[in-house]
Amino acid sequence: MNLKKVILISLLISGCMQYHSPNRDTWSKYLYGASFTDMSETTKTAKLPVYMGHGGKIITQSGELSEKMQYGDKNNIDNAVLINYMSNLEYELYDALRKPGISVQRAGTDVVVILVRDSIMELNIADISPDGADTLKTISKILNKYNATFMEIAGYTDAMKDKSAAYALSIDMAERVGVYFSQNKVSTSRMFIVGRGAARPIAAQDDMGRIANRRVEIRISPAR
Repeated sequence: MNLKKVILISLLISGCMQYHSPNRDTWSKYLYGASFTDMSETTKTAKLPVYMGHGGKIITQSGELSEKMQYGDKNNIDNAVLINYMSNLEYELYDALRKPGISVQRAGTDVVVILVRDSIMELNIADISPDGADTLKTISKILNKYNATFMEIAGYTDAMKDKSAAYALSIDMAERVGVYFSQNKVSTSRMFIVGRGAARPIAAQDDMGRIANRRVEIRISPAR
């Protein structure tokens, strides 16, 4: 068998290999630098020096618009740059994520990606599915392109009697997504990771609603 055939077979095999999250004991290594708290203006401000120290930049330092707009009020120019940047991010995510169980929404200047659990996770085990890995790889590439942003990765469950179990499931989903992003070169200095259990339901607690409420939300916010 010649070298070209060996390479082709290797590529085919690697393309079919299912992703598995690394051993949980190693997650702290992958998530080193992430903040395990809600993302707010206060926590983003506190994290900014760490983020900048790891090569981060604010939105007005990126893109061509800030260089072309030489005149006018600086605040207005900076706001125009920010709006343009986040709009482009939203459109790119929307175009790339046209799949069942996934939505992209705007919340002020932030962009929110909602991933229903079944769209990214295996049905009966706590691990990322092949389709989920493909989706998260796409998101990773876009996050790396629009890297003047913070992100909050939040896990949610449906209503559960055991609140401790609900929290454990929700933080597991959020951390698992964070680990995947870290493996795909998304800087943990940009990440806030939280589990919120059954808080903030987005649907009724019937059979269909419970599916929608089990989800991971990625809220992407401008660094400024």
